[in-house]
Amino acid sequence: MAPADRRHIALETSEADLDRTRRPREVVALAPPGRASSLSARLLILTIAFVMVAQAAVFAPMMSRGRIAYLNQKLEQAHLVLVALEVATAEIDPLLRDTLLFQSGMFGMTIYRPGQAARTLGPSIPTILPHVYDLRSENYWDSIFHAFAMMARTGEVPVAVTGASLREPQVIIEVYLDESPLRANLLNYAQRILFIGFIVSIIAATAVYVTLQWLAVNPLRRLTESITSFQASPEDPARIIVPSNRADEVGLAEKALAAMQKELRQALLEKERLAGVGTAVTKISHDLKNILSTAALELDGLEATPDPEVRRMTANMMKAVDRAVHLSNTTMSFAKQSLPEVNKEPLSASVFLEGLRVALQKVCSGCTLHVGVDGEFAFNADPELLTRTVDNLVRNAAQAGASVIALDAHRERDKVVLRVADNGPGLPRRTLENLFVPFAGSTRAGGAGLGLPIARELIRVQGGDLELASTSAAGTTFVIRLPQ
Repeated sequence: MAPADRRHIALETSEADLDRTRRPREVVALAPPGRASSLSARLLILTIAFVMVAQAAVFAPMMSRGRIAYLNQKLEQAHLVLVALEVATAEIDPLLRDTLLFQSGMFGMTIYRPGQAARTLGPSIPTILPHVYDLRSENYWDSIFHAFAMMARTGEVPVAVTGASLREPQVIIEVYLDESPLRANLLNYAQRILFIGFIVSIIAATAVYVTLQWLAVNPLRRLTESITSFQASPEDPARIIVPSNRADEVGLAEKALAAMQKELRQALLEKERLAGVGTAVTKISHDLKNILSTAALELDGLEATPDPEVRRMTANMMKAVDRAVHLSNTTMSFAKQSLPEVNKEPLSASVFLEGLRVALQKVCSGCTLHVGVDGEFAFNADPELLTRTVDNLVRNAAQAGASVIALDAHRERDKVVLRVADNGPGLPRRTLENLFVPFAGSTRAGGAGLGLPIARELIRVQGGDLELASTSAAGTTFVIRLPQ
């Protein structure tokens, strides 16, 4: 280090930088939902709606069956009327015939018996019949359509209905009647069905509502209240939820939440302690740099002494001061560093790796860089952050004594994988557990142990990760995975 540089070792550090870790934690206040938008209200409304939809789904078939039942009853009544008239007298009495037809609600009828001529009863049969129904050929959808079409009409409408007798299927009967009584019957029937369906939906909704309130909504509300309460003051152990004795999913969620809150509380307490230590270390580093600056100036004077032993000792002392200054600068830089801004752009794998090889060749003095791409492809990444990461890995490999470093890329499902492999001596076993822990994973003397943690952070902010794939006496391989 030149004497002029040593005179400017001390750097000014603002109180805002030193106290960065002491900023108050922001708490987002969550307002409780309104009564109309609450889960309970939505549950009640949806339950009623679903029951009504289910009731509507069976309403049309019920109307169809009601119409068919009414018309089949009229056909059976017509058959009984004819049998009664034939048994009562040899010649059908017109007065009795008209009375029975009137009492049955029919204008008249025609009966078709096997081997006999058709027989028609009823002098007041309308000459114009707007609607003729043959129950023998009606299908499911025809019956529903005819039922609702009839309910939509008004006034007296004469119709003809043909069908087989229920007692004697070989006998075919055709009756002529006014559909208005059937329409009134079906409308009343529909009103009863809708009223009963509404009552059933209210009862079912209430039962489902009460049950789900007990089984799900109240426990969920308890979980929500615990989360919001814990968010307001996570350091307070009284805010940690006490799990119930339930053995279902809710009980498991309560136990998991309690465990997570305990772990988070412990982590926050450790973070606060570490933040305090970090602030103190930053201030100490700031003051230490001033002290080292004074010591460096004093050592400058000793370098001019004619005694070679003194100059040798002075040179060693200056090296120690330089390492201390570097560690102090690195510590302060890491303490003030925030998450980098990510600016992704499309990158060609082959072009990007070739550019890295050219840019990093001077870093890798005394070693050879090889690049390879498994098929031409492009991916999205921040070129600056990715270059900084690979630069760190290549520097580490070169400083460890690697003579060959390989950079290659390939696609793996929806990921892009970049591999940095070297033929160095491998990583010491004692550093593997804390390899990505700040200040704990340095692999060389004088190192701060911040290179790999910062490199991983630069990849993670892009949605990827940096991992150690393998290390041995034959070399070390790091893998970078990024979303494609």
